[in-house]
This record gives sequence, structure tokens and C-alpha cells, in this order.
Amino acid sequence: MCNLYSHTHNVEAMRKLFAAFDVMAQVVPQPGIFPDYEAPIIRNEGAGPPRLAMTRWGMPSSKQALFQAASKRADKLRAKGKEVDFNELLKAEPDGGTTNVRNTTSAHWKPWLGVANRCLVPFTSFSEFDHGSKQDIWFAFGEERPTAFFAGIWTAQWTSVRKIKTGVETIDLYAFLTTEPNAEVGAVHPKAMPVILTTPEECETWMAAPWEQAQALQRPLPDGALQLVARGVKKDATIESVG
Repeated sequence: MCNLYSHTHNVEAMRKLFAAFDVMAQVVPQPGIFPDYEAPIIRNEGAGPPRLAMTRWGMPSSKQALFQAASKRADKLRAKGKEVDFNELLKAEPDGGTTNVRNTTSAHWKPWLGVANRCLVPFTSFSEFDHGSKQDIWFAFGEERPTAFFAGIWTAQWTSVRKIKTGVETIDLYAFLTTEPNAEVGAVHPKAMPVILTTPEECETWMAAPWEQAQALQRPLPDGALQLVARGVKKDATIESVG
């Protein structure tokens, strides 16, 4: 599961893969992008070209996941002798968001798989946690870390409780798809890797094609496509922002 990545290049680096978008946000180097923080995505917004906008990482979690989390919290409260109004507890259950989307046949994700809710998530490197060495292992397309995109989905103005201390919020959210890992990522994280787009044709297909065609992109990269570029750090800042 990829819960940490970097993006340290500029808008023009994105346009080399996907040129036709409006810029609605200032892009700055982000050597460490973490769940529930904002990062730039290029998102379809209906009429007009896609837009580059800062958006919060973590799509809404499923009702089942929230129900299970609230049930565990209710059990802990009851164990302490406290009365529980489960319906109210469920309404206030914090949802930090789901960062990675794997099962695209799930009824939970189907409303967001159409063209209207697709996005491109720019990155220069991404990290998988190695539980053996207990280190973050960073992958990229070489030491120069060229820009590529994760295939993502997003939703506008979702209302939920992200954190108990902040209460109800209404915000734009995104996540990206995952798939089986290729050889180099699988050596660190055998369960999954992000769905990565590396050509203008793949980006255009993801942003414009019907799901029956776009879903073919949910596949691992060829073995050997990525390099290990850093380890043991929470930010990949080796390469500064470039054109």
C-alpha cells in the first residue's frame, strides 16, 4: 500500500505527458506527501478542460469500514461502563480517508469510476514500507526522477468527519488505483503497487475513455521499469524542482 510519495517538479514537467489542463493552484516541491494532506491533481470537472487543483488525499471509506470502526469504539466505551448511542457514534466516526483503490468491482467505488471523477496524480517517486528492515523504500524512473502519473479518482465537496478535533468538514478528495506489484516493488511490498501511467496515450485514455477501456490500465509496470532511489527517509528530496 502506497501511503507516501513525492512530487518535486513543476507544471511544465506534467505537460510533457498531459498538456491540456488549466492551472488553478500553485505547485511547489513536496518531497513527502502524506495521507489526508493536500497535493496537486489534474482532475476532470465537467465542461471545459481538466484543472490542476490542490486536493486532499483520501477518498471516503466504505460504510462497512466505518461501521466496523464505530463498533470497535462502542465496545471499548461499553467495557468502561459508559452508555453508547451507536447511531450518534456512527455519525461522528472519523474517516481519515482511503488512499488506495484496489477492488474496482466494489459497489463503493463504482460511482467514481466514470470519466467525470477521474484524475491524474503527478509524482516523482513513491515509497513502500519494508517491514523486514523497517524502512521506507523509494522507487522512481531513475535517479533524475521524471514526472509520471498515478491513475486516480476524486470527488468534490464530500462532507464527513476527518478528525474528531476538527469535526465535520466539506472538502475535495482523491485517491489512486493499485494493482499487483512488479518484480522490484514486489520484493518490498508483495501485495500491491500504484497504477502508473507513463505515456501521453495512457493519460488520455485514463481521462477520457469509457471504463471498459480505461480499466485495462489497472496493471503492474513491466519488471525492471523502476529503480530503488532512496531508503530510510520520510522525504525524497534528492532532486530539486526541475523543468
